[in-house]
Amino acid sequence: MPYRIGAIALLVLTLLLAWTLGGWVGYREVEQESLEESFRYRQLVANELNRYLPIPELMAEHPLLEEALRQPDNPELILLANEEMQRMATIVGSSDVYLMDTSGLTIAANNYQQNDSFVGRNFSFRPYFSEALATGDSAVYFALGLMSGVRGLYFSHPIRGTEGKVLGVIAVKVLVHELESQWHRPASLTEAEMVVLDPSGISFLASKSRWLYRDFQPDAEMGATERQRYPNRELAPIQFEPLGRPWGLSEQSSKIRILGDGHKGDYLSVRTELPRLDWTLQVMVSTQPVVWMRLAFVGGGLAVFFGGLLTWLYLRERYRREAELALRGEQLERSVAERTVDLERSNEKLLEEIQERERTQTELRETQQELIQAAKLAVLGQMSAGLNHEMNQPLTAIQTYARNSRKFLDKGATEMVDANLQEIVSLCDKMSELTRQFKVFARKSEGPPSVVDLCQPMDAALKIIKAQTSSGGVEIHWHRPEQPVLCHGDLIRIEQVMVNLLANAVQAVEDREQPRISIDIKDRGEHWQCVVRDNGSGLPGNSEQIFEPFFTTKSVKQGLGLGLSISRQIVDALGGRLTGNNRTDGPGAEFVLTLKKRETME
Repeated sequence: MPYRIGAIALLVLTLLLAWTLGGWVGYREVEQESLEESFRYRQLVANELNRYLPIPELMAEHPLLEEALRQPDNPELILLANEEMQRMATIVGSSDVYLMDTSGLTIAANNYQQNDSFVGRNFSFRPYFSEALATGDSAVYFALGLMSGVRGLYFSHPIRGTEGKVLGVIAVKVLVHELESQWHRPASLTEAEMVVLDPSGISFLASKSRWLYRDFQPDAEMGATERQRYPNRELAPIQFEPLGRPWGLSEQSSKIRILGDGHKGDYLSVRTELPRLDWTLQVMVSTQPVVWMRLAFVGGGLAVFFGGLLTWLYLRERYRREAELALRGEQLERSVAERTVDLERSNEKLLEEIQERERTQTELRETQQELIQAAKLAVLGQMSAGLNHEMNQPLTAIQTYARNSRKFLDKGATEMVDANLQEIVSLCDKMSELTRQFKVFARKSEGPPSVVDLCQPMDAALKIIKAQTSSGGVEIHWHRPEQPVLCHGDLIRIEQVMVNLLANAVQAVEDREQPRISIDIKDRGEHWQCVVRDNGSGLPGNSEQIFEPFFTTKSVKQGLGLGLSISRQIVDALGGRLTGNNRTDGPGAEFVLTLKKRETME
């Protein structure tokens, strides 16, 4: 709860500080822009005054004006003065130029031909006339024209004779609408207004037409002279409410609220004195940008507050979690110390189990190899009768040839003896080849797989199978490729697989009238396929069951059902595949041995 109260208090303080600081920055920006605009307009007025102020003094040096003042009753001289006044007005771009004697009576003017001509009118009541006579120097005055009612600046200068005596005054009127047209609002101030006030607070220049000739100082007293300056004007006061000077601003600035007049709003008023004249420039800028600046600062303050709050909450939570982690670390160290002993014991047991499993795997591999070797010997045992037949026939023939050779020796028939000995050698070679083939088949496999020509183990397996008596009537078609069939494998293990497949095929076709076995090798892209087909009775419905250990459809005398199971294990170990299924083109089964291709012999 104390944290929440503190956070709320800090939030309120942040908002108040942001609102105050935003107001200060906003008012300072508005004041600065107003001062810059006041300086610009002040320079504009100074330039206009400097442009026209020397002109009456120069005009007063013209000798024709002195002569006209000395001879006001000379019509020809007055006409020349009027025409000179016209040329002067055209040259300087002024509205009116006229000449007055010491009594204020106008004796010549540029508008002498117009109905509202100044000629014959007395302007002694105008301050620009009396001030020029009193000071003997140039004078400047602002007023509305009595005849035209148009606002203008009056520049005057006394005309002296050769003896230095003042003979009269020349006056030049310049329209001020150009000064008003030069007012441009700053791009950043969307609601800025301007008024130029005389000493009595009457606006004679304004950016809003309804603020022209209005009294901006209702409390100030207005004399007859001020009334004469604005003939036939109501000079109604502007209703506004002073709101004081915002904090941090200069004495030139104040905040006001305009009331009535079809408009209501708060303005920052900045007053600046204009040069050489008793005029005051008042720039009024809407305070709406200050509100937006304050809202921006409030938004920034909220962002800073919540950023700080989130940072504080994060650090607080971080310190709490660090303390909690430190406590848990101590507990964990104690738990680790306690569990280390248990882990060491478990590791010892695990090492013992690993060693035991390694021994078991070694024994399993040895048992598998022994099982494969036993399967080979079992096959050899099953084929022993055929081997006996294959050996007995050559032995009987050798015995017969030997007995005949003795008789031929007794008779001296050496040619017949030589022929018999050649037959005996041929029969011995045949028996030696058969015996060697069986010795190779019975030998254990050595070393890792390598590159093998698939035709070689197939040739060796056919020699062993053909040695059996049961294969005597079987027609075996071995479509041997002309080129080497290089595959990834092992010569002895592939030969064992082929012997098993061919032995099963021979047994499957024993009861057929025309037993037939075909052997083909096919190219399957990255693999070689060796297909062994027979025309026997085929396989049971579930062909995968035949690869299970001890599954057999034969009698006990024909086998134990391990041949296909061991053959698949051998092929899987070589990275190949062995499948079996019934033929689709006729009776019988087919077994497909798939092995990876190899490019060169190793």
